[in-house]
Amino acid sequence: MGPGEACSFHSGCPMRLTFVTVDVFTDRAFGGNPLAVVLDASGLASAQMQAIAGEFNLAETTFVLPPKDPSHTAQVRIFTPRAEMPFAGHPNVGTAFALALEGICHGRPVGVESMVFEELAGLVPVEMIRNGAAVTGARLAAPQPLSLGETVAPEIVAEACGLAAGDIETHNHAPRLASCGAPFVFAELKSRPALAAAEPRSEVFARHLPREKANGVHLYVKKAGQGADFGNVDIQCRMFAPRHGIYEDPATGSANVALIGLLAALRPEPDLRLEKTIAQGVDMGRPSRLEARAEKAAGTVTATFIGGACVPMMRGTLEVG
Repeated sequence: MGPGEACSFHSGCPMRLTFVTVDVFTDRAFGGNPLAVVLDASGLASAQMQAIAGEFNLAETTFVLPPKDPSHTAQVRIFTPRAEMPFAGHPNVGTAFALALEGICHGRPVGVESMVFEELAGLVPVEMIRNGAAVTGARLAAPQPLSLGETVAPEIVAEACGLAAGDIETHNHAPRLASCGAPFVFAELKSRPALAAAEPRSEVFARHLPREKANGVHLYVKKAGQGADFGNVDIQCRMFAPRHGIYEDPATGSANVALIGLLAALRPEPDLRLEKTIAQGVDMGRPSRLEARAEKAAGTVTATFIGGACVPMMRGTLEVG
């Protein structure tokens, strides 16, 4: 019996769906950001997908559907425990990695070098990262160009994250919204201890930073030094999204792909290729390493990319009545 196929020994039997889990943006088990991938979500209603994502209770769960355009790999829908996302980073990286290991998607061989996913935010191109013949991870191009939104008062960000307004560095930029397909509030902090001390306050998010405005707050500090036993990193960050049911996220590709774009936009050079290694999840015991890149031409950020390694973890079936 294949994925998504109902059993036949009596009527009303539930669908049995195959899922895998993957740790994303890490080269070791129990690190990075865990992702559940339902390999064939054909026949599932949106409400069922949301319920399954709530059951897994991970930052995100993806549901793989046949593509609307046969030249693409798949349609991918992404759900947090509370809401559907138009785009997210680690779900794309992890889903591409999982499908590469499967070697097939909805009866068709998957691309060995690259894939294209259809998502609410647009098309997401993903290229595979290899070590010889083995697929070790993936790298995506953001589905939308960098867009910069309104600034947010440092006092609001500080209150939302349990910090003092003086902890926020405003010399380079005020806290502000930015997006490459999913909006976040970005705020630079003055020190690594301030980053470690941050704690989200859900009631402040509800009052000032509702889900309709921003997916979460992404705090970062530059020149972060050693990153949780995986070598030097350029930036360490934390992301809080309590309105999505995510107290803290171990690795947020959709935020960091916009962060690298924001940093490139702030640089004075009109033409630039900016690359940064970013650590996340360190303070919650799930260290992640993300490789970010932005390309800038004639003063405009033209493309942003995020990628990293993945580790397969679990495989199983779930039943949906």
